[in-house]
Amino acid sequence: MVYDVAIVGGGVIGCAIARELMRYRISAILIEKESEVGFGTSKANSGIIHGGHHVEPDTLKGKLEWEGNQMWDALAEELGFGFERIGELTVARSHDEIPTLERLQKRGQEKGVPGLEIWQQERLQQEEPHLSEDIIAALHAPTTGVVNPYEACFALMENATINGLDFSGDTLVQDLQTDGEIWRLQTSKGEIASRYVINAAGLFADKIAEMAGVGDFTISPRKGEEYLLDKRLKGLVKRIVFPCPTPVSKGILVIPTYDGTLMVGPTAEMVDDREDLSTSKAGGEHVFQSVQPIVPGISPRDCIAEFAGLRAVSNTEDFIIGPTSKKGFINVAGIQSPGLTAAPAIADSVLQILQESGLKLAENDEFQPGISKPIHFASLPTEEQMELAAKDPSYGRIVCRCELISEGEIRDAIRRGARTLDGIKFRTRAGMGRCQGGFCTSRCMELLSEAWETPIHEITKRGGDSWVVRAREEVQNQ
Repeated sequence: MVYDVAIVGGGVIGCAIARELMRYRISAILIEKESEVGFGTSKANSGIIHGGHHVEPDTLKGKLEWEGNQMWDALAEELGFGFERIGELTVARSHDEIPTLERLQKRGQEKGVPGLEIWQQERLQQEEPHLSEDIIAALHAPTTGVVNPYEACFALMENATINGLDFSGDTLVQDLQTDGEIWRLQTSKGEIASRYVINAAGLFADKIAEMAGVGDFTISPRKGEEYLLDKRLKGLVKRIVFPCPTPVSKGILVIPTYDGTLMVGPTAEMVDDREDLSTSKAGGEHVFQSVQPIVPGISPRDCIAEFAGLRAVSNTEDFIIGPTSKKGFINVAGIQSPGLTAAPAIADSVLQILQESGLKLAENDEFQPGISKPIHFASLPTEEQMELAAKDPSYGRIVCRCELISEGEIRDAIRRGARTLDGIKFRTRAGMGRCQGGFCTSRCMELLSEAWETPIHEITKRGGDSWVVRAREEVQNQ
């Protein structure tokens, strides 16, 4: 079979492109080296849909930031993942920083971003009483939102596959060759042929481009450490809090996640290793020393989990989106912040590029824009919980005590494609609470083992060799 389009990379960009492609009568496949989509850069993203005023308008990032921002409401409505515009505050702690707030406000207004206001200290203390009294003013941007990026990836992919997309996980692209019309991708699971190739391989986009013979850019990983705080701090701040940015960084943030818990970070450290997801004592100290002068109620003692992600930074410091000198090969590379925000707009751009490159896009009249929204048992009224549990007793059995996640929700996540513990965790929140899976991990493994008819020692945390238990032969004492 020769596909019309092969997408390399299952992060939020690849998933958004895949879903948009399925609006048309074409054949397409998404190839991902991890077991599930969203397990690379997207999984460790801060989950911020930027307000639209952070990036200069004369860059591709700046253009697509505001375009993408405006598309998330419709996307969340159709696909049922959590998204909320909670707003953000960029805070100034000295009069020297006020011109920066004014510059950001002016930039946003020039781009058409509505509602940007500079709040003085009195208004700020009324709206966010737990901010430091040392903060003298802040720029409020109501257009900023939060989303669980992995939820968005899963929903985009679920919808794309319902509409005909093929997905190949655990598939590493090893080589690409073209005869001028057809691309042949040699992968760890065999050859895949396609007329067009979309290179959305994130941290490895330069390597994929190099294999295709168009390696004219480089990608460098920039690591960001994030620290998740205990639920007892829920509501300490209602909006995302940015310090005043510097010429090279947006700084360390306080982020109320979509689920309400607070997260602090990220750091920004250039590293050599594209697989280095380690956190460090120095990184943690830097993060908490940065946020405590802004929100004094935050303490390192409240940290329940820490993780790191890697941004794919190109040598141009801008997005690289466009056709190449090799017919049918299109780069979508260097998608660092605000890449999550821009993702829907990037998908639209890629479709336009494909059309301009000769791909005929006839509308698919049978396209289904939505998916069924997963049930969140704990948030239902008691009567509905009782009715649901009577109909399906698995919803009456709580597996994750910290987050009150039922067995029914976990079974549903597996039906929707979860093949790993992280696949369940990011679809349901089982394992995300204070005990970090200490109680529910074994039951989640049993449910995965049962559903996929896989021995329990082959169940992994996130694919590959991330086994949780190992098989052993019992030796009888003689």
